[in-house]
Amino acid sequence: MKETSFIEQNKEKWKRFQTLASNDAANPEELADLYSDITDDLSYAQTFYNRRTVRVYLNQIAQGIHNLVHKERSESLKKLFTVWRVSLPLEIYRSRKSLLFAFFVFIFWGIVGAITTHVNPDFPRMILGDGYVEMTLKNIQKGDPLGVYHDENQWAMFFNITLNNIRVSFLTFIFGVFFTIGTHIFIFKNSIMLGAFQYFFHLKGLLITSFLGIWIHGAFEISSIVIAGGAGITLGNGLLFPGSYTRLQGLQLSAKRGLKIMMSLIPFLIMAGFLESFVTHNYQKLAEWSKWTIILISFAIIIFYYIIYPIIVARKYPELVNEQHVPNKSFSNTFDLYKLRTFGQLFSDSFSYYRVHIGKIIRFNFLVTVPLLVALIIFQDISNYKYLTHQHEYDWSAQLAIMMGTDLKSGQDLLVLFGWSVALSILTASVLFGFVNQGRKYKVLEMFPFVFKKLPAVWLGMALLLGVLLFIPWYWLMILLFVAPFIYLGGASMALGSGSIGSRWATSFRYGGKSYGTTLLSIIVFCVVLFLFAQPIAFVGSYQLVGWMDEPAYPDLLDMLASFVKNVSRYYMDDFMVPASITRQIVYLLFLLFMLPFFGIIMGFIFFDQQEKETASGLKKQFENFGKRKRNQESDIDFE
Repeated sequence: MKETSFIEQNKEKWKRFQTLASNDAANPEELADLYSDITDDLSYAQTFYNRRTVRVYLNQIAQGIHNLVHKERSESLKKLFTVWRVSLPLEIYRSRKSLLFAFFVFIFWGIVGAITTHVNPDFPRMILGDGYVEMTLKNIQKGDPLGVYHDENQWAMFFNITLNNIRVSFLTFIFGVFFTIGTHIFIFKNSIMLGAFQYFFHLKGLLITSFLGIWIHGAFEISSIVIAGGAGITLGNGLLFPGSYTRLQGLQLSAKRGLKIMMSLIPFLIMAGFLESFVTHNYQKLAEWSKWTIILISFAIIIFYYIIYPIIVARKYPELVNEQHVPNKSFSNTFDLYKLRTFGQLFSDSFSYYRVHIGKIIRFNFLVTVPLLVALIIFQDISNYKYLTHQHEYDWSAQLAIMMGTDLKSGQDLLVLFGWSVALSILTASVLFGFVNQGRKYKVLEMFPFVFKKLPAVWLGMALLLGVLLFIPWYWLMILLFVAPFIYLGGASMALGSGSIGSRWATSFRYGGKSYGTTLLSIIVFCVVLFLFAQPIAFVGSYQLVGWMDEPAYPDLLDMLASFVKNVSRYYMDDFMVPASITRQIVYLLFLLFMLPFFGIIMGFIFFDQQEKETASGLKKQFENFGKRKRNQESDIDFE
């Protein structure tokens, strides 16, 4: 049978699918019958039209019916649980050698720390510091050897400890990019410190006491450092041993794998902070059996999820163990917007889009957005000059509050916040411009009409999201993260959708709800990426302990640069901290300018993905072209 005749004979049946696909109340029996017919058609097409478009079309339509028959909603919250149930354990299994190596390296340096303390009892002073050792000795004399964990404000303790746990683990991971050397340094530092600390208590006859106190939270905390070390070694191995891939491809693959492993650690890091703040805090009041129970259960959870369960998943899905989504060596200027993307494809295409379009996006925003933001920042700095003359406990947070006016101290701050909302809307519109200019070389000047035509609607569409970002204190954002998917697609819907503003607004809410799982997972992953890239300039542990002349407890690279500027300025002006504060603001502004486009790109791809699910525009376009003469499709003339 000719392909055109085959299409003509069955097209009404295929059209029926498009009707059922958009109807949530479709008859299950009709769906089952249709599924059987379509799979027969697919088998026929695979036999006689294997290299034709009709085979691809029927494969897509069969998959769609399969999802409807089994009630699978790929964008439901269930997908998020599937990631933890299948995807993350598989990545852990693939990285098992790196994780095992990190474990043995950690054990080795821990033993070295203990042996060195045995030979030289003053070694802990070199590692932990005289102040910490003297405080511990005083606590031992008072009968409270772990008194360091006693803090009156347990919630503040929980917050600070959790942040520190996340900081140490993520730094252990991210510094693996330096050919794993950075990861080995962090493993060495934490392991030798632990070995020296535990043997120090052994010398005082308090090994079991310290063990039962420290490992209540240490089972999760120390295990997380080891696992983060394994993720960091995985990351660095992508550069060291790319195999048949380029080093860039190897790094992309290993970065994805390492990030997934780091995602799996987040609940364990939070649990470690909770146990340290609320359980270890009261270790003297607990019965020994309860301490042993908590420690054993904690280790059992780690062993199950990171050793036993990955093996179970790998045996259940052997075909997925060696599956690789190899990044492209080259980046296309054109992206198929009308196709359904997996999360991995969304992640990969977003980075590719960024690489292709970021140059023009940045040039446009340097002409428009940056001057506006610089004017707003200067306006704020003049009005808040006294806050620039000293360092702050968390300088990155304080400087962003000054720049954006998020403290809301006056009406001026409201005006500045409005200016920032306009600037961020301009940035979003400029990012989305590339989606409507697929495959066409355009100049930066062509972006102006589109951006300013769409700006009012984009601003309205993003109003709720911007309100959450700019008005809500940053420490509440974690809770509001689970609301964000419903309002995330407003800007894309306004810039890329059709119809009235009201209908586009409603579409953004509807699409956000239907793509909730993917959107939430995308926001989380890119927030993690943003967090990791921010560490050299906005290190979560970079905070001031006492006075304004003190250096940060854990300085980041920006702290070092600001310190250099401060020391130079000291010779030329009295308020020498002001140039250092302005230096920080410049770096933060540039960082936001280069990182925020990622969120607009994700927004665009998710919007088109959901639009394709709802309207099947891509499938309809393919259907309309069936029977037309193309190089990869038959027509009547082929049979003459």
